Amino acid sequence: MSLNLLDTSNWLPLDGLAPGFDANKAPTVQDLAGQQFSVSGDGGPMTFSFDDEEVQWAAASHAGTSTYEAFLVAEELYYAQWQSPQDPELAVSLVLDLLHGRALYIGATLGRATPSSVAVHHDFRPGTLDGYRATGTEISESRALIGRRVEWVYSETHAYEHIYLSPTWYTWQCLAGPERGLADTDSNTVFQVRPGIFVFTWREKVIPCGSVTVADHRDPNAIRSHGSLFGWDEAGREPVHFTFGAHGRLISITQHSPELNPALDPAMRD
Repeated sequence: MSLNLLDTSNWLPLDGLAPGFDANKAPTVQDLAGQQFSVSGDGGPMTFSFDDEEVQWAAASHAGTSTYEAFLVAEELYYAQWQSPQDPELAVSLVLDLLHGRALYIGATLGRATPSSVAVHHDFRPGTLDGYRATGTEISESRALIGRRVEWVYSETHAYEHIYLSPTWYTWQCLAGPERGLADTDSNTVFQVRPGIFVFTWREKVIPCGSVTVADHRDPNAIRSHGSLFGWDEAGREPVHFTFGAHGRLISITQHSPELNPALDPAMRD
């Protein structure tokens, strides 16, 4: 008997997805070891001190010492990720652009979904690195992905496509893997870190989880992403947190009429 894809009670829990999903994860780096960073911004001061395995940090009313993973995204651009041992329902993503003296902190907090909210909340706090000269444009929310359709391959058996619809929504479809045939439209938030490099986050409503990814879209035929997933296990009792990576390819770009284009700020259409 074929699986009823419309019955969301059959959907795979986050801890069921994890085995093998991280096959295309990039190697971690220790480039941040021995360095300390202070970030200033509207979200208040934040500090991060890295050694070979752990980060001591204080940000957004949270603090602690955690093991971490760090990935090199581009020249002097890093993505670090950890789950707080002190508060297991908190995971932290930190983007450090040492070339342009900028940073983005994202705190993912895990709660309980309600009819009006999803289980994961993302707290975004961009800022500048103390002691570095801030150059280029600020890290800020972006509409640049809207209209793009991208194929993502996470392993030999896991593949999805993303369709970026608006500043608030994107649609995903599983092309291969245990979720093949499943699709949904979930909330997203996008920040541009550098031209062509984006932080893409999403928050699912069926499975209680959310994700933070950093993706380099500069070569449309060789897009590369680094990310983490955070949510509840199947029983809804224990947090699940793991990192992954994917290789992507731009399939198409939707061409809207200028007056209807969701990629344009409404003020620009008037």
